[in-house]
Amino acid sequence: MKVVIIGYFTEASKMIISNEFPEDWKIDIVAPEKSDLSLENADVVIPEHIRVDSEFLSKANKIKFVQTGAGFDNVDIEACTRKGIWVSNAAGVNAIAVAEHVMAFILSWYKNIPYLDNYMKEKKDEKKLSYGGSEIADKTIGIIGVGAVGQKVAKYCNAFGMKVLGYVRRKIDTVENIEFVDLDTLYMKSDIVTVHVSLNDKTRHMINSDAFKKMKKSAIIINTARGAIIDEKALIAALKNGDIAGAGLDVFEKEPLAIDSELREFDNVILTPHTAGMPDGLKFHKKRYAFFIENIKKVIAGKKPDSALNKI
Repeated sequence: MKVVIIGYFTEASKMIISNEFPEDWKIDIVAPEKSDLSLENADVVIPEHIRVDSEFLSKANKIKFVQTGAGFDNVDIEACTRKGIWVSNAAGVNAIAVAEHVMAFILSWYKNIPYLDNYMKEKKDEKKLSYGGSEIADKTIGIIGVGAVGQKVAKYCNAFGMKVLGYVRRKIDTVENIEFVDLDTLYMKSDIVTVHVSLNDKTRHMINSDAFKKMKKSAIIINTARGAIIDEKALIAALKNGDIAGAGLDVFEKEPLAIDSELREFDNVILTPHTAGMPDGLKFHKKRYAFFIENIKKVIAGKKPDSALNKI
């Protein structure tokens, strides 16, 4: 059994991840630009920062299974299905980690943690300290996409005494303490807008210049889902124009985020490097890899994997 994990990992991460798998499995962890060298005889691919399409699959004729994390926008599911390759994601496995990251963004923003930390470390005169901020108990959060992560965020926000609005494309069962509204109402009434939908043709750039103009000028936008759900150029313009107050971003249209990206220059933007779903540090998530391993075992045994995205 050969499993190829494609992405950018530190040497320490590679060692930890490799040790999670059965000893008799061959585990190759490679950067995207070097992946061609490892695809020969690969049975399973776990792809990050690379697109799995017809061209990719032509280099890996033995693949039986493509396992992704929560997101799967980098996989051409139809191309995999044509070749008889199962595709699964790990929906909900990192829900707690991502929801906690959202709360970290919220608290960091309203309690001015990045600014105050920098102020103290630069040894500035505390008597001249001037900053804004407020309690979050009276704030309204709008959650776009109320799945596993969105519901966790709602639960945490309820505990802080916040009002929770939710928007979903398809009707779902009523969720306690969430008021479901249309998207325009969510934009207009929310102090915080947080995104928890998958990336597809309908959601790509769904948050654009029109959306930002409907938001409160005091609002912040949080994205821990997929970068391209937000039109990044429109976001930068909205921040410059004062259409919104700020942002907390863990994901970007192109990753890693370019060193010269304007987003790095804003004092009112809090950035993290796509780590919201990694609770254990070093790009590692024990529950995620346990899920991966059990799913791979099912495919080896000729069974349908959990969270399958296609039919074989």
